[in-house]
Formats: sequence, C-alpha cells, structure tokens
Amino acid sequence: MNDQITEVISDLVKINNDRIEGYQKAINQTDELDLKELFAQMIAESKTYQVQLNQKLRAEGEERERDSTLAGKIYRAWMDVKATFSGGNRHAILASCEYGEDAAQKAYRQALADDHNLPAEISQLIRNQQQSLKASHDKIRHLRDLEKVNA
Repeated sequence: MNDQITEVISDLVKINNDRIEGYQKAINQTDELDLKELFAQMIAESKTYQVQLNQKLRAEGEERERDSTLAGKIYRAWMDVKATFSGGNRHAILASCEYGEDAAQKAYRQALADDHNLPAEISQLIRNQQQSLKASHDKIRHLRDLEKVNA
C-alpha cells in the first residue's frame, strides 16, 4: 500500500475516532434516553468502521491508527461551548452532532474524490461506510429539524 493510500485510510480512522468521542460527549450532555440510545448506536457504527479500516492498515504492515484529527478536536471543543450556552438542550445537541456528521461526510467525500488510486476493495469499503454514515447524518438532521419545528 502506498503512503497516500495509508494516509487516506488513517484520516478516515481518525474521523471515526472523533465521531466516537463527539457522541460520547453528547451522551454525557443529555438525560434523554432516546438520544443516549441513538448516540450509542452511532458510537458502535464508528467502532465497526474503525476496526475495518485498521484491518486494512495492519494487512499492509502499518500501525493501527488511534489518534483523532485536529478538526475533530476543534469540533469537540465547539460542541462543549455550544452546549454550555444552550444548557444542553435537545436542539443544540443535535445541531452540534450534525456539525460533526458534516465533517465526517466531507472526509469521506474527499477520500473518494481525490485520485489516490485506491484499490477497488478499499474504495468499495469507503463507499459503503460513507453511505451508512450519510443515513446517520440524515437521521440526526431530521431529529434536529423536528426540534426546531416543535420549539
């Protein structure tokens, strides 16, 4: 595996690490059981993707990726500030989560759009993960929109 492909996969592992940490913060900021359950599902989803991507790295003799991205750390800090000012209300938490989902979608789009000469198997894995993450994004956005309407 060339360095460029390794970097693409590592970046996607990092965005999933960010997503796990972001949803863990969201779980800690709400007392609403339906949101806690949803966020736990999102964490489980990213843990699965993290394992799949790290398997690709290890198959090529690379180290397992454990870090998060700088952008992810910025996202988590933004989420903390937003919740502080909003009192952790449902709409604000969902809006923060959607912001993180947008970052994940951007990372996956970039991984597929840039010409990295990804092997077909890796490209398909990334595409499948992106489609699933898009469904999660849309679910978060839908819940956020419902909160805006019901406010």
